[in-house]
Amino acid sequence: MHRTVLLTGSAGLVGTALADHLRRRGLHVRTLDLRDPDAPADVRDLEAVRWAMSGCTGVIHLAAVSRVIWGERDPEACRATNVGGTRLVLEAALASSARPWLIFASSREVYGEPLNFPVTEDAALAPINVYGRTKITGERLVDEARGLGLRTAVVRLSNVYGSPADHPDRVVPAFARAAARGLPLRVDGPDHTFDFTHVDDTARGITLLADLLEHDPTPPPPIHFLTGTPTTLGALATLAVELAGTRAPIVTAPPRSFDVARFYGDPTRARRLLGWAPQVPLREGLARLITAVRAEKGA
Repeated sequence: MHRTVLLTGSAGLVGTALADHLRRRGLHVRTLDLRDPDAPADVRDLEAVRWAMSGCTGVIHLAAVSRVIWGERDPEACRATNVGGTRLVLEAALASSARPWLIFASSREVYGEPLNFPVTEDAALAPINVYGRTKITGERLVDEARGLGLRTAVVRLSNVYGSPADHPDRVVPAFARAAARGLPLRVDGPDHTFDFTHVDDTARGITLLADLLEHDPTPPPPIHFLTGTPTTLGALATLAVELAGTRAPIVTAPPRSFDVARFYGDPTRARRLLGWAPQVPLREGLARLITAVRAEKGA
């Protein structure tokens, strides 16, 4: 049977890698993204979403205002895309005769400042920024659609990295590029601690989840795709300079008020339900990224 999956946010970091993974599994991928060079489309446009979803057996909804800082700078735009766009995607899925399964990409930002570590998927949801609050609302909308008969799943992603095409001011590509060029690495809160997950591991996990939804009528609870390994921003900067083999200076600065200070999670559920485990250690993934940024034109 020929399976077609709609992938929103297909031009982003995760979307680009995920499209390749899905195609290698024999799925036809239909894309929807404002930055799609061939056919740009807005997830806030119901007719565009309905057209793209026509005949699809599954939907992976990644499209979002995906940066915490963007949400703080323009809360209305963040809510319009992350909540309004998600509502339209779910509306189209519920109205589709194919009744596709749907995966919604949420974030570790929904936990805010966790009290216990490693964080499990059952931890309290207490976001501290606009972006995190929009992701909680999106999860609630997905739960409502599940109550109406849609097969859904929620994934909570954590500090995904791995491509030089990522936003250059995100912490991992920013550190990799600065270290490779011998430029200063600015660390906003060197003790802030996160769970960095390579994009290949993330894409592989979502692909496994898509297989589960395709064949299992019982939708799973929310799932983390993360390493379970805490790394401070200071340690990340030091590792980047070591791997680059330069003498790039590390400059520390105070943390931003809207950033979570500490997060690392428990990957047990993904292993139990999907047989998934991270395969790319941070040292290897960061070394690959540094090699890739050095290969950039003009680097």
